[in-house]
Parts: sequence; structure tokens; C-alpha cells
Amino acid sequence: MAKNKFGLSSAIAVAGVSVLAMTACTGPSAGGGSTEGGASGAPVIVGTTDKTTFLDPAGSYDNGSFMVMNQIYPFVLNSMPGSADPKPDMAVSASFTSPTEYTVKLKPGMKWANGSDLDSKDVKFSFDRQLKINDTNGPATLLGNLESVSAPDATTVVFTLKLGNDQTFPQVLTSPAAPIVDDTVFSADKVTDDEAIIAGKSFGGQFTIDSYKKNELISFKKNPAYAGLLGPAKSDMVTMKYYADSNNLKLDVQKGGIDVAWRSLTATDIESLKADKSVKVDIGPGGEIRYIVFNFDTMPFGAKTTTPDAAKSLAVRTAMADSVDRAAIADQVYKGTYLPLYSYVPAGFTGAIEPLKADYGDGKGGPDVAKATKALADAGVTTPVTLDLQYNPDHYGSSSGDEYAAIKAQLEATNLFKVNLQSTEWVSYSKQRTADAYPMYQLGWFPDYSDADNYLTPFFSTDNFLKNHYSNPAVQSMITEQLTMNDPAKRTKMIEDIQTAEAKDLSTLPLLQGAQVAVSNVKVNGTKDTLDASFKFRLGVLSK
Repeated sequence: MAKNKFGLSSAIAVAGVSVLAMTACTGPSAGGGSTEGGASGAPVIVGTTDKTTFLDPAGSYDNGSFMVMNQIYPFVLNSMPGSADPKPDMAVSASFTSPTEYTVKLKPGMKWANGSDLDSKDVKFSFDRQLKINDTNGPATLLGNLESVSAPDATTVVFTLKLGNDQTFPQVLTSPAAPIVDDTVFSADKVTDDEAIIAGKSFGGQFTIDSYKKNELISFKKNPAYAGLLGPAKSDMVTMKYYADSNNLKLDVQKGGIDVAWRSLTATDIESLKADKSVKVDIGPGGEIRYIVFNFDTMPFGAKTTTPDAAKSLAVRTAMADSVDRAAIADQVYKGTYLPLYSYVPAGFTGAIEPLKADYGDGKGGPDVAKATKALADAGVTTPVTLDLQYNPDHYGSSSGDEYAAIKAQLEATNLFKVNLQSTEWVSYSKQRTADAYPMYQLGWFPDYSDADNYLTPFFSTDNFLKNHYSNPAVQSMITEQLTMNDPAKRTKMIEDIQTAEAKDLSTLPLLQGAQVAVSNVKVNGTKDTLDASFKFRLGVLSK
């Protein structure tokens, strides 16, 4: 099958400021061998301000949870750090055997850490339960083209697709929807508790979990049974420490209390650490975006408000797009570690264009109050419009408070809006946002795979991950059509057309393209960490 490979090597040239892994030595070797500059097997301590929602892949769709899942679960296909290309992990081969059938041959004799057989029945079970559970905070939307899964024998799996020639399906098999779980431990129809997963020793990745205190401390232990793409883990033990405050995380890496600081340091922290000789900071590609989601039912003039009016609702979104100053937020809040984002697909991906730059504000990326005023007046909207805007103070870093304070100030400076700004901790936030609790709210996105579609299908399909009640049949048709286009030029044009259409609907308001940050202490000789092009931080490639 013809496959478009949208690696992120070009993103560094275009974006320039996205921060990848901060390391004390060179990148990973190709096959999981020992690390230059340090003895393989020594324990590593990683610090993070991120949170784990659930260990069950069906119940979470966030960076913190997926980072843990990458250590403990196997995948049918995976990607080596530094590459966006899916390759066999549990599999020995994987290919389209017809336009709608993707056939995988698995390695024989694999075992879970608890001794159970790891085979095709687990693969079928894993995907069947994702679709059946379809949790509002889970990744089942990534499997929208999956019709069914069969396991004709212990080492064969056949994925039957609704639409043939799916250009993204191999990438989907490396995504948060695709960790393989043990059918003897996990529930077939509901999210399984963390405690049951750990007690069942249902681990098949490079590591098992030796001890677990949720969002406090995880001790990972090398899994000798893992025989996948990434090779044996290079460290016998890895400890993950969770921090409530990024400043404490920064201090601990400077003091040598942890080896690697991984998500999320403030822009001020990064700026300070660059001048600190005790740590090493490298610059690399990134695909994170930050944006505002509009709930089409509950935002001003939304479908279920007391004054529903689609034209007025669009005018409010339009005036907000005319009023925000992305460059000021990027420079003043994030010290240049983020860039202004004027589209739905970030710079560096094939098909990325910037329709919001020309269509809104001053036409050059800056705000235009007169244009915002006209948009509201033409729709008959009385000003100031009250906006209930929610953000999360912990999941996307402590600078989120400054970011949304700046947005509030910018909007209110126009005299067109009155902004009620509220914040909620992530564990509650992730549930409430899908329960129509927030008329408009902050989200960020870390791509599941290196293809522009991953910034389109999850957001703008009728049954989208955002659950914001947005639906445009014309956009849905284009999204569906581009998935099966094996002509690269035609597919790129369709991706551009989707962005143009979305810029008119404004179901979300893109703000920033930015950074993922890890910092290592140079005194830890030979520490090696990396983040692959699919943004999966692999503890398994760490060693010191």
C-alpha cells in the first residue's frame, strides 16, 4: 500500500523552538544495546508534573497516562525513537492483504508477566473492548474505520476496515487506542481499575510495575520476557516521581535528586536551565498544540441555551478569533518556547496551511478590534458578551494560569467581552469537559502518530473526541475521503481544504504550537533519554 510518511524532521526547521528530550549524551542506538558513556542496567529516576488518569488504555487519552502505558504494554506495531515509521513489535509481519483487510502475523510463544499466553486472542480482545467501552475520555475515536477484528489462529490477526486503503491505519496501531492488554485480567465491557491491573501482573512491555502510588511514585522493573521492537530495557529499574510544583522538579534535577525532568517545566524554568552548566538542554521537533474548544450546545447562543442562534454563536467565535494576540502570549508567557498557531495542523506536517492568519484579525496574525466589533454588530449581538472560559492549572503546566489570564485581558481590552475565568484540576476537568460543564475551555494535543490526519479526525468528525456537538457533513465527507487517498498530492490538497473549511466554522480556536521538555543532569554520566517522532517517551531506552 502507498503510504504517506509525515515525519517531523521538517518541524524543527519550520518551528525551531520546540523542545524535545534534554539529554546528557547522544541519541539511542538502533537495537537496544548498551549506552555510550555509562554502565547499562543502573537505575534511573524520572520526575514529572504530569498525571496518570487510568492505566487502562480504554479509560484515558492523555500524555501522562500514555507515557506509562508505553512502558508496560506491548503493541502490534511500534516505532523506534527518532522514527515515525511503524514497524512490527509483537508482530513479525503486517500488511494489507486486501484493500479492507490488514493482516498481522504475531511472534509465537509470547507471555505476559503473569505467565499467561500473549497471543492473537489478546489482540482481538483489546480492540473489541476499546470499541465496546467507547469511554468519553478514551481513544476509541481513533478506531472509527475499524469494522471488526478476527483471530483465526493464535498467531494471526485480521483487522477488517470499513473503508479500504486507509493511509493512517498502521500509525493507528502505534497510538493510544492500540496497547494490547491481557484478556484474563481486563474487563471486556468496562474500564479496569489500576489496582486490578497491577495485581494481575498484566504487563507485556519493556517494564513491569513493581510498586505503584498513583500520581506519587511508580517503580518500574525490567521485563525479561519482552522481545519486541525496542529491545531489552537498558535500565533494570526506573522510578517515576510525580511533582505538584514545577519549581520543585527543576530544583531536584539541578541538585541531582532526579536524573531526568520530564513535563512540565515553565518557560522561565527552561530559560534559567539553559544557563545552568549542571544540565544540558537540546532543541528538537515538536507537534504539541494548544487551543480553545467551543461547546456548540452551551456557548453563547449555543443550541441548548435560552437564546439559540447559530449565526450569533459563530459571530462570537469570529470576534474572539479577531481579538486574540497569539504572538504576545507566545513571547510574554512562554518566552518564545511556543509559536503562534494559525491553523489546525501545526507547521512541519505535510498539508499544514495557515487560514486563520489571513481570515481573522489584521490579516497578518495580529488582532483587529474594529473587525471583531463589526462581526458582532453585523450579527446583531449586544456587547459586552459574557464568556465562561475554563482552563486547567496542572495538566498543561503552571503557565496555563498566565496564558489564560493573558487571553482574558486581551478579550476584555476590546470592550466586547466580559470573561469569567475559572480553573479545575485535571482529574475532574477531563470528565466535566465531556459532560457539557464548560461552554468554552482549554485543551492541548500531543499527536498519536505523525500524520496530519491526527489533527483532523479526532477533532472534527461528527463523533469527535471533543464531544462539543460540532458536526459539518461536508467536513466529515472530506475527512473520510482523505483517509483512503493514496495519491499524496491529492491527499495533501484535501487536508488543506479541511483546514480552510474549519477556519470558517471555528469549532476550536488554535492558539499555540509548542514544546515538550525534558532536562537531564550532566553529572549523571551516560544518562540517555529520547522522545520518538510519535511523541512516546520511552523509559526503555534510558540507562546510566
